[in-house]
Amino acid sequence: MSPVASHLLAWYDRHRRDLPWRAPPGAAADPYRVWLSEIMLQQTTVATVGPYFRAFLERWPNVEALAAAPLDDVLHAWQGLGYYARARNMHACARAVATQHGGMFPDTEAGLAGLPGIGPYTAAAIAAIAFGARATVVDGNVERVVARLFALQTPLPDAKPELRRLAATLVPERRAGDFAQGLMDLGATICVPANPKCILCPLTAECRARAAGIAGELPRRKPKKARPLRRGVAFWLTRDDGAVLLRRRAPSGLLGGMIEVPSTEWREAGWTLGEAARLAPAEASWKLLPGLVEHGFTHFQIELQIAAARIAGDGPDGIWCAPDRLHTQALPTLMKKVCRHALDGGQ
Repeated sequence: MSPVASHLLAWYDRHRRDLPWRAPPGAAADPYRVWLSEIMLQQTTVATVGPYFRAFLERWPNVEALAAAPLDDVLHAWQGLGYYARARNMHACARAVATQHGGMFPDTEAGLAGLPGIGPYTAAAIAAIAFGARATVVDGNVERVVARLFALQTPLPDAKPELRRLAATLVPERRAGDFAQGLMDLGATICVPANPKCILCPLTAECRARAAGIAGELPRRKPKKARPLRRGVAFWLTRDDGAVLLRRRAPSGLLGGMIEVPSTEWREAGWTLGEAARLAPAEASWKLLPGLVEHGFTHFQIELQIAAARIAGDGPDGIWCAPDRLHTQALPTLMKKVCRHALDGGQ
């Protein structure tokens, strides 16, 4: 075992974080818990995931229970975690494990990677943590630790293949799962992005960036491109009984399968009310509410105006929901903002 692995594992045994999905020291990890946590942790912080993980586990304690759940229930429980494609893929994965694998997760990277929503990183993490496979697990924390250990100055994302290759040289034959979690913990608590706590690090003697005095500068990153701005108009249509019209988005794509307030397409150019009204769900006296609803997605920013109208009778087909029942719908964060803005009259 290399000095890096031995020093890191000794540190991990003393300082490992107590996380709800981790098995106690010496106990076998539950593949379901490992998988569920890894899906939730994609692009989301540990602090945010904790309460969601506990709630999911209480409601769906095993993969068969999650597989049997309606997708709407899963999407509703996922609200606040973002990136809803993860929830749809997670549900599809649970069904695949339950129906095609007898409720047992495959124990190899290749087998895991064949399941919906499981990419190379997640397959490696589950294989190492749940099954003890000698897999190379590289997330953002691990990239930072490895970049500093080897003083790699190639900027991200170009450095990713080399960081993975270097990380693979460090993985021990035994305790690969603990080693992976140790690197993650080290990156999250000691080898942090700004002002790394090098004096507390168990790998100080092996760290080339520390020796060169550049630990805080690594990993380098290419400048981020500005996110483009898209614009649209959301249609807040109510009936005489106060119910508001909602609809379900297409099952694939951004916010797929979620419930939304109907809207125009989202595009770079702005919209006039007359142009937008031609795409409205019903003919009505549409009026724009004051103000804008703003939201940021990973690859673009969005500004929505809200056009409001009331219609007599039953109205067009869709999901008609009383305002005090909106919380029961699987509304993504953007649509929750739209609802709040409309209910406040644009104020």
